[in-house]
This record gives sequence, C-alpha cells and structure tokens, in this order.
Amino acid sequence: MSDPYAGDAERARRLSKRFGRFMERWRAIIRRNPWLNTTYKVIVTVLGVLVVIVGLILVPLPGPGWLIVFIGLTILGTEYHWARRLLGWLRRTLARFWERWNAWRAARRARKAEARESGGPPSEATPLT
Repeated sequence: MSDPYAGDAERARRLSKRFGRFMERWRAIIRRNPWLNTTYKVIVTVLGVLVVIVGLILVPLPGPGWLIVFIGLTILGTEYHWARRLLGWLRRTLARFWERWNAWRAARRARKAEARESGGPPSEATPLT
C-alpha cells in the first residue's frame, strides 16, 4: 500500500520557501520606515497576544485550545526571540510526550496480546513499589 501523503512534506517545504522569501522582502520594506516598523510591531504584538489569550481561554473547553495558543506564539515569534524559544521548547516537550505516549500504548497492546495468547485475563500495569 503506497502512502498517499508521501509528497506532501516536499510540497510544503517548497511553499514555505516561496512564502518565506516573500515575507523577507515585505519585512525589509517595512523596516525602512521607522514609524511603519513600529506600527507593524505593535499590530503583531497585539494580534499575537490576543490569539494566545483566546487559546488559553479555550484550553479547558472542547476544541483546539492548545493549537490556537501555538498559533499565537508563532505570530509573536515572527518578532520576538523569546516567543520563538518558548515555541521550540513546547514543540520538543510535545514531541517527547507523544513518544512516551506511543511507547506506553505499544507496551499496553503487547501486554494484552500476551494475555490473550496465554488465556488469562489481561493484566494491568504492575504497581510501582
């Protein structure tokens, strides 16, 4: 069975390069005018903070709360180094979490399969002593 999404990563990389070049040119034009640069930075800051606040409000509710927080940090990361560093840390932490989660689920599946083969009831995780 072939992967229908095999070329998606390459297409996204090409699109992001094109978009990145466009944004670099756009940002260079904005930087030439000090008042326009300040206005741009204020707009990006207000928009980013609003998106993060909305995301944090939505975290306990059903919906994409954390996704919206990540989008807000990405907006802030276009202008602020601390936001880029925080976003990188969050991505690494989330990746570690998913690795552990998938390992735990694989171990759980293996325990259940082993219990089925032996004919006994599936054992839960052994308690830590």
